[in-house]
Amino acid sequence: MIIGIDLGTTNSLAACFTKDGPVIIPNRQGKRLTPSAVSVDSEGNVYVGDAAKERQALYPDTVAVSFKRSMGTDREYRLGGRKFRAEELSSLVLRSLKEDAEAFLGEPVTEAVISVPAYFDDRRRKATKLAGELAGLKVERIVSEPTAAAVAYGLYERRENTRFLVFDLGGGTFDVSILELYDQILEVRAVAGDNYLGGDDFTEVLMKLFCQKTGKRIEQLTLRDRIRLFGACERAKRNLNEVSVTEIGCSLEGESGEIKKVQAEISCREYEKACEDLLEKIRQPVKRSLSDARLKLSDIDVVVLVGGATRLNIVRDFLIRMLRKFPDRNINPDEAVALGAAVSAAMKERRKEVREVILTDVCSFTLGTEVCVDLGNGRKEGGHFCPIIERNTVIPASRTQRFYTANDGQERIRVRVLQGESRFAANNLYLGELEAEVPKGPAGKEGVDVTYTYDINSILEVEAHVISTDKREKLIIQGKDNRMSREEIEARMKELSYLKIQPGDREENRVVLLRAEKAYEELLGEERRTLEYRIEKFEESLKSDNRDKIREEREKLIELLDELW
Repeated sequence: MIIGIDLGTTNSLAACFTKDGPVIIPNRQGKRLTPSAVSVDSEGNVYVGDAAKERQALYPDTVAVSFKRSMGTDREYRLGGRKFRAEELSSLVLRSLKEDAEAFLGEPVTEAVISVPAYFDDRRRKATKLAGELAGLKVERIVSEPTAAAVAYGLYERRENTRFLVFDLGGGTFDVSILELYDQILEVRAVAGDNYLGGDDFTEVLMKLFCQKTGKRIEQLTLRDRIRLFGACERAKRNLNEVSVTEIGCSLEGESGEIKKVQAEISCREYEKACEDLLEKIRQPVKRSLSDARLKLSDIDVVVLVGGATRLNIVRDFLIRMLRKFPDRNINPDEAVALGAAVSAAMKERRKEVREVILTDVCSFTLGTEVCVDLGNGRKEGGHFCPIIERNTVIPASRTQRFYTANDGQERIRVRVLQGESRFAANNLYLGELEAEVPKGPAGKEGVDVTYTYDINSILEVEAHVISTDKREKLIIQGKDNRMSREEIEARMKELSYLKIQPGDREENRVVLLRAEKAYEELLGEERRTLEYRIEKFEESLKSDNRDKIREEREKLIELLDELW
């Protein structure tokens, strides 16, 4: 069985294709969204999703969030006495989704189509594939989030030619993509974005406003206080969609160590003004994508919103003013990508219910090599970048460029494979290299044709063809992680398998208790005493192993929590 997975910065979710179309797979708590959060305790127990988020306020040093932003880097997170890279933490989220899918479907899940931001570079895409492999999933296809969203919106079913802009603002990444439908081909025309811009940044703006009004300094807050404040500001951010003024209240540690409730009122107008810089950061990728696609705003037929942060009124109002169009709101922006990934999985399985559509993609970043340039007067300078396949070229694509020897008596030509937009080689991402032997001779005599061929599975083939000798050298850079060998991957899979994700029934009870403990710390007086009584009654029921009694007391505790906090 192949499923579709949206591996998000803030939330992740899985979907499958049924006879009634794509459906979201509920997690072990019966919810559609699973927070992309992982916690590991000292005994090696793993908490994923809501349980990890609830543990964050109480045991902040044991929880990792927003690690998608570090995919493909060497950053390490220390949890439960162990070190994890972002792809390893992501694999735990994927494993949890895989187990939930198997419970829902009643059959093994062996493969997944996983979505990534369109602006993810080669290294981040490889890290995503590795995360799937570490979770026990075969990942042969990676689909860009905007393409998946377009499929989910059903735009591929339109009969007439359609151009549309997909605006994807999630918790931690931002993409804007221009796509065009014609003759059953869904073609990505251009992508742009920012891998470090998302809904979390809009929450942090509220944190700064709160601190300005209360005289606090974020850098002086404890880790637990910063987490509490972030949660309070996250709730206030949602409230500002409904009201013109919201109150942020948070219990923070004072100078003498006592816990005090600190409050501040923030208006929607203040918030929007404070977000001006973030909104301007959105404008540039939109302009760049239209420019790369050689289109004007008037050429766009449909604007599609994807990602939870697009629910913010200030973001939607800004987009309407900028694009001069009202966006299509026919589908849940949190679920569009996962549903589209499920349709892509059905296409891969060649399900008869799915009309086959050709999905094309583009290179998010330019692929090229390092060259030496002639500055004149006999002066030469190395370290420059020469594009071969430019960004937003439709893939699969193959491009050839001829290069010549730079020095007298040169015996070898080295092709360094790079990805990026800087004119200097050192500022771009190094992917690999190959060397080709050339006959000795004066500079500029020997020519080498360098061909880059890039396909939709992130496999890049580089060929160097020496013209005078007809010799060819090839390098294949596959969509696998270059930093880990097969033996290292298998060893790490074995290590991660010892980490046990909590069973669904136990985790549901644990989530409620963690939520109650967090609320207890925030409340005072009679409310605190009332909550303590209900917590004790629930804990007593857990010792009885009476499922009906446990369910009854859990529901009473949840009802009280909803009322108090």
